Order: sequence, then C-alpha cells, then structure tokens
Amino acid sequence: MVEVKADVAIIGGSGLYALLESASTVTSVVDTPYGETSSPITVADVGGVRVAFLARHGLSHELPPHRVPYRANAWALHSIGVRRVLAPCAVGSLHAEVGPGSLVVPDQLVDWTRGRLQSFHDSYEHGPVHAEFADPYCAEGRRAALDAASSAGWDAVDGGAMVVVEGPRFSTRTESRFFAAQGWLLVNMTGHPEAVLARELGICYSSIALVTDLDAGVIAGQGVSADEAMAEFARSTDRLRRVLLDAVVRLPAGECPHCPVPPPMSVPT
Repeated sequence: MVEVKADVAIIGGSGLYALLESASTVTSVVDTPYGETSSPITVADVGGVRVAFLARHGLSHELPPHRVPYRANAWALHSIGVRRVLAPCAVGSLHAEVGPGSLVVPDQLVDWTRGRLQSFHDSYEHGPVHAEFADPYCAEGRRAALDAASSAGWDAVDGGAMVVVEGPRFSTRTESRFFAAQGWLLVNMTGHPEAVLARELGICYSSIALVTDLDAGVIAGQGVSADEAMAEFARSTDRLRRVLLDAVVRLPAGECPHCPVPPPMSVPT
C-alpha cells in the first residue's frame, strides 16, 4: 500500500463510484487483516482537508450489500489516519411525504440484517467489550451535512431512523408496512455494520441518505424497481457530490467531543 494519510473519508454508495476528480494519490485495493477493501482508495485535498474516497460496492458495483467487506474497508481507512467518515447511501422511504429526491440525515439506526460480521472484537483479550451505540451517528458530522445541504438549497430532513435490511432483495409489502408502523423513516441495505465498525475504531460516522424510491408498503403496483432507484440516484449525483465536498470543509478540526471513546482493541497479524 502506498503511504498515504487522510483526515476524512467519504464512502460512496450505489451510484457514487468516484468523487475526487483532482486526486493526487491512489492506492491499489488494500489488503488488510480482514481481507481486501471494496475498491482502491483515492486521496485528494479538499479545501485544505485530506480526504479519502472508497467505493463501497466496488468501482463497477460488483459487490452486493451482503458481500461488502465492511471490516476491511473500515480498517483500511483507520490505518491511513481517517477519524471522520461521511457515508452517502441510497435509501427507500417508508413514508410518502419524504419522496424520491429527498435528502435525509438520519439520527438513528435499526439493524435488521442477518449474520453479518459486525465487530472487530472476535475475542475478549482485554475483557468484555460492548461498544456504546445509543447514538450511532456523529453530531458534528450530521450538522456539517445539514448545513452543506441547506447551503446548496436542499431542504434536508433532520433526523429519522434508518432500518438496515440484509438485501439484496427489496422488502415485501408486509415488511415495509411493519417498518413504517414502528415509526422508522428509511430502509437501506449497507448502513450496518459500517457504522458500528467505525465506532469501534474511534471514527466519527455520519450517514447522508438520498431517497431513491418509496418502499413497497407505501406504493401500489409492482413495488420497488432497481432500475428506477438507480436512475433517481443518478439525477441527484452531482448535487450530492457538491453537498459532500462542502460538508468536508465544515467538519470541525480536532477530536470530536461527542462520540464515545472506543474500547481497547487487539491488532490482528
């Protein structure tokens, strides 16, 4: 791996496979103790901030949600010095009033995945470890994202719970209506375990969700179409890119006083 350093990382989701057009440093796919990363890591200067970019699903969207190497991605970013992550993602809305094209900065997460490795702590060498996760997203990162969206004329929704499902299939109507009945706002396939792995590494993590569709329980007809969802994301990609780059420079420098200190961790060999 090329010796690079970055302060902030953006993990691009569906439809966002490149971000930093003036990148000065590109690593190859990084081999970590947890396997290879999803993609090479691109690093560039954005307003005086060293920013890394990694494509969550790979450069050609070859990795489905349940096959993303979440631990490798988080470990690699941490190893180059990243302490803050902005994580854009495509989501379905569980409520008609938040329609396609809406931007949401969620404040809560619900894990509805099945069987994903969601911790670096495969043993209790230093005693029992239970990451603090009551508030999964960084308050400073959320504020930077909301302010950047407002500056771009995008009236982002402040808050809401995002339920993360296993995928790659979409929800049934009954599942979708159940999620909505719990008061949850969004449904997504990749936000977990990404967020909790960042927490274990002491990385402040903030999700920025672009609504691409109304979920199956909200609409009549055939339900969600992958092609329609990707087309909606494509329509907003340039605007989302501007919001992300603006949010980067709005992030406070230095340590975050809000996110919990991570528990001690053994470094695998």
